[in-house]
Parts: sequence; C-alpha cells; structure tokens
Amino acid sequence: MEALIPVINKLQDVFNTVGADIIQLPQIVVVGTQSSGKSSVLESLVGRDILPRGTGIVTRRPLILQLVHIDPEDRRKTSEENGIDGEEWGKFLHTKNKIYTDFEEIRQEIEAETERISGNNKGISDDPIHLKIFSPHVVNLTLVDLPGITKVPVGDQPKDIEIQIRELIFKYISNPNSIILAVTAANTDMATSEALKVAREADTDGRRTLAVVTKLDLMDAGTDAMDVLMGRVIPVKLGIIGVVNRSQLDINQKKLVADAIRDEYAFLQKKYPSLANRNGTKYLARTLNRLLMHHIRDCLPELKTRINVLAAQYQSLLNSYGEPVDDKSATLLQLITKFAAEYCRTIEGTAKYIETAELCGGARICYIFHETFGRTLESVDPLGGLTTIDVLTAIRNATGPRPALFVPEVSFELLVKRQVKRLEEPSLRCVELVHEEMQRIIQHCSNYSTQELLRFPKLHDAIVEVVTSLLRKRLPVTNEMVHNLVAIELAYINTKHPDFADACGLMNNNIEEQRRNRMRDLPTAVPRDKSLKGPSGQSLSPTELPSFEGEVAKAAAGGSQSGSVSEQNDGGMGNWRGMLKRGEDSAAGDRAMQQSPYPSSPQKGHAVNLLDVPVPVSRKLSAREQRDCEVIERLIKSYFLIVRKNIQDSVPKAVMHFLVNHVKDCLQSELVGQLYKTALLNDLLTESEDMAQRRTEAADMLKALQKASQVIAEIRETHMW
Repeated sequence: MEALIPVINKLQDVFNTVGADIIQLPQIVVVGTQSSGKSSVLESLVGRDILPRGTGIVTRRPLILQLVHIDPEDRRKTSEENGIDGEEWGKFLHTKNKIYTDFEEIRQEIEAETERISGNNKGISDDPIHLKIFSPHVVNLTLVDLPGITKVPVGDQPKDIEIQIRELIFKYISNPNSIILAVTAANTDMATSEALKVAREADTDGRRTLAVVTKLDLMDAGTDAMDVLMGRVIPVKLGIIGVVNRSQLDINQKKLVADAIRDEYAFLQKKYPSLANRNGTKYLARTLNRLLMHHIRDCLPELKTRINVLAAQYQSLLNSYGEPVDDKSATLLQLITKFAAEYCRTIEGTAKYIETAELCGGARICYIFHETFGRTLESVDPLGGLTTIDVLTAIRNATGPRPALFVPEVSFELLVKRQVKRLEEPSLRCVELVHEEMQRIIQHCSNYSTQELLRFPKLHDAIVEVVTSLLRKRLPVTNEMVHNLVAIELAYINTKHPDFADACGLMNNNIEEQRRNRMRDLPTAVPRDKSLKGPSGQSLSPTELPSFEGEVAKAAAGGSQSGSVSEQNDGGMGNWRGMLKRGEDSAAGDRAMQQSPYPSSPQKGHAVNLLDVPVPVSRKLSAREQRDCEVIERLIKSYFLIVRKNIQDSVPKAVMHFLVNHVKDCLQSELVGQLYKTALLNDLLTESEDMAQRRTEAADMLKALQKASQVIAEIRETHMW
C-alpha cells in the first residue's frame, strides 16, 4: 500500500502538464480560519521552514504540496544523477526542472510567485502553486494549503473576500476523493469553529474529515483541551489530534522544527500523559498517511474506470478532428463522395446514423405522401363551396334561352372542372413539403454523418449551396408536372370511365327504387299545393301521373330519333331517363334557397349562407329543379372521387421522379462539377482557425490519459490490499 501515494503523485504530475482538472485525485485539504496555524502544521509535517509565515493573511494562493519519501540509497543515486548536494530538495512545477536544496529559497519563491499573481497587498487567487518535496524524513502525502477563512476585507481585498475564499475552499473540499483536515485553535471555542462548519457542509456524514487542534500551549490558565481531544465536545469520525506549533518568537529566533517537535512531545507528556501517544505532529503524519492510503485504495477502481472512459472520449474527439490534410485533391473528392453517398442513404433509409427523435429523410417523405397529402385530399369535400343555387344557376346558364327537357351535360362539365381545380393547391403544397425535407437532409448529413465537413466550414457552405441550388432548379420542373397532372384531368372529362359508368348505373337503380317507394306513398304524403304540374300547367292527380310519365318517355324517344337528345342517351352519362323518372320529393320545398348539405372545403373557407343574401323574390325549388340538382351533385361527387384517387396516386410518383430521384442521381456529378476544381482546392480545404489548436489540445490530453492509465495499470493487486 505504500506505493499508492507515489502513484497518485505521478498522476498529479501527468495532469499538471496539460493543466487539466478533469480527474479528481485523492489529496488532503487543509482548512481553517486565518492564523489558526494551518501552515505551521504543514511545516511540522515537512520538518522544514518552507512556507511564508507572519500575521494576517499570508497564504493567498492554494499550495499543492507533495511529500515524497526517499530511501538513503535512492537519495544517493538521485543526487549523483542530478548533481544535488544534500539529502532533501524541492521542485516547483512553474520552474520546470530547477531543483531547490535551500529551503529558504523555496519560501522566497513561494512569496514571489504569490505576489506575481495575487499582487503584494493581501489579494487572493485560485491559481495553485505546485511544490514537490523529496526527503527521507517525510511520509508520502499530498496536501493542499488554502487561504484562511476571513470575514473583514483588508488592504486590496475586495468586499466579497469572505465569499471568494469560501468558494475557493469548496472547490477543493467538494472533491469526494479529498480528505478534509479541519484546523482549529485550542484557545477558541470548538463550537465556533469555522473549519468544522465548512467541513460539515461539504462532508455531511463526516467520513472524510479529520480535526486538528493547534496552540494547545496557549490555552488560558486553569483550562485544558481534554474534553475536546476526547471528542466529548464535538465528535469527529476520523478523530481529533492535538499539536503544538512554534510561536512567532520561535520562528523569529530560527528555532528548528526538529527541536519544536521534541518540545511538543515533552509538553504532551506533561499536560496530557494519557493522550500523548495519540497526539502530536508525528502521530498526525502517520494518521494522514494511513488515511490517505486507505482513501486512495477505495478511490482507485473508480479512478481507473474514469480515466479509461475519458481516454475513449478524447480518442473519439481526436478522430472527429481528423488528420492534417496532405493530399488536398484526394481529400476533397473523398468528402464530396461521402456526403453524396450519405445524402442518398438518408433518403433510402440505409444511413449509418438513424434518427430516433423524429422522422427524417425518406421516411419523412413517405409520411408527407401518404399521411399529410393523403389526408388533405380526403378532407377536400367533393361539393365544397357548391350550393344548390350554384348548381341550378349552372344548369340554367347551360340551356340558354330554351327551356331544357333534360339536364344539360355542359353544366356537369363546368361544375366538375371547378371542383377538380381545387385539388391543385394541396398537390403543389405536397411538392413544397418534400422540397423542404430534402433541404433538411443536408443539415442532417452535416451534423450526424460527415463530421469531417465541420473541419472545413468553407467546403461545408459550398456543398450546401450546390445542393440547395440543385433543389431550387428542380422545384419549378416538379411544380409544372404536378400542375399538368391537374390540367390533364381538366382537359378531358371522361364520362366513359368504368368506375363512373358503374356509379351512374348504381345511382339509377337507387333512384328507380326510391321513385317506386314514393309512388306507393304519394296519396298520403303529397299535399295538394305540391302536386305535379302537367305539360300544360294543370294539376295532375296521382292517378294521372303514369300517363304524364308516358308523355315524357315519348318525348325522350322522339328527341333521340331526331338527334336532339342522342348525346344524353349515348354520351356515356349513364341512363338519363332513369334519372328523370324521379317522383316528387316530399321535402323539396324545405330544401329551397339553402346551402348544400355538404360542409365546405377546409381550403376555401365556409360557403356563403344564401339566407343572409337579400334575394328579390324568394321562392321554393320545384320538384324538377330539385331533382336536376341532385342528379348533378351525385355525378360531380362520383367523378370527383375518381379524379382525386388518380391525383393521390400520380402526384407522389411525379415528385419522386422529377425531384427526389433526379437529385439522388445527379447529386455527386453536380458536386464534383461545381467544386472539384484546382483553383478552389486551397480555399475549400481551409480549416477553421481553432481546429488545429483543438486537435493539439485533444492529442495532449489523450496522451496524458493514456500515461495515467499506464501508471495505474502498473499497480499490482497486492499494492491495493
């Protein structure tokens, strides 16, 4: 276990070289109020005068002190190699390899380094000084001396000096791998100890706090520290150790630390004979050494894991930064090819990095086609924005000055084209959504897949510009095709369409059946004022209705022979006679002057409520008008559904062919053609300014972590137990 503390010291050295605090190493942190004797305790542990001493605030920067025990044989070997004259020496991190054998010189260097950073008028700094002491008279320890807790600012100290020092102390003692050495003067009440209060805040269960009581020889006459040292006042889990330090007079008179330790032992034997073997500087040094070794043993497995995890992270980071570019031409071609391939794979769904938070690439395009576009088309009402009056007006306008015997086919074509035209807007919106997704794929590829592009911001911007330009060029072509798809449907209303003919036939059968049912109910269901009118205008009774129908049938037959109605019979609009053989609708009068029962299309807003529009003369629709309107509405709905089905199928195909697949096929050739030019090489492959610096920092940190991992790996299992 003795080998554990030097291992931690080695790790400390490794990470000091890269100036990193990413690993929290086990160490002993000395905490106490100003002038409570913290630095004196440290000097006693070292056995030499190495720290600045005096009244007021003396320690103004954290001092990380590593004590390294060396055997006499090792000392001789090291002395010969380095030309050191003496058995003890020290080294500072900031002076690199300079070796100090004069401890007075070490103290002066600490003072000079403190003033260099903190100024010469009591200011503080959190930038630590690293000092390593090699001696055969010390035990292996890593200690941190911190500025003392103070309340009132003096000199150049800011008003918030108390808060600054507390934050500095907590920065070190909040490290779960540190042992807190809480120093309190014996001539103050233990219950008012700031050091124990701060330690308890950071270490609530007290598992890593050791209390040290200084100035035992300065207590008032007639008092002693027996209760305090026995833990009866405030118990501390790791124990309470009392020490006697040199007074300022002793320091001024150059009293040796060895003499002071001898006097301390004599004092303890005299005043606290029963506790002498469990107090004093030597016992404190052994206790700290034991605590630190056990603490390191407990921390080591977690430390090893943490170092390995960080090494893997920095290796990955370094890989993402890439190697410095040698062959620029090959690198450019490789990056362009990789981006194009990744773009295509994202569309096809075979990308290496699959997004889990949201739909992306090809999946998103599929969603647009079948969910967004499909549902929007299905929500378009076939008769939306079309009122009964609109239909009736269209029928009348199509007949001209002559009263129509049959429903004019022109009115059906006019109205159905108007409804089909409404499918163009959602179709163009579908193209726009797919275009936006194709743009988003560029960003997805940059962020997740080709991280090398982030090294070259100019190349990244150029690639984005080329792909955006290609997409922009394809957008009008695709829009034109989708516009043509709707125009094709408008160009020719195919009433011979098999689905449309079937719908007409089914509708005729339904109308015929409804007519027979109504005929059966006419005597009771039809009021007198709603009876049918004959050709000459006289009222027809229900018994006279068959003869009237016969006349209508004859007129239709005569018209077909003369060619006037052949178009209606043979033009593919279904059995028109069946549509006309409709009995009077009992609810015809109630439906007059009202909107279509169908809700208006969500794209076009609400239909106009005709009840709110002033009409010169209000009247009810006749049965003939009501029947004609219903026929036209049913035909429009039937044909609209056929066209909608065609559009729903053909628009995604057009978008895939003219936009998605074309971009996939042409992307690489477009990128190579636009960017793979000798004149652009140097400009495009210019790294961002801080990339080289980040690469160097990551490489240094990785090297340090690998070295740290190697240091820990050298510890044999026997060292740990």
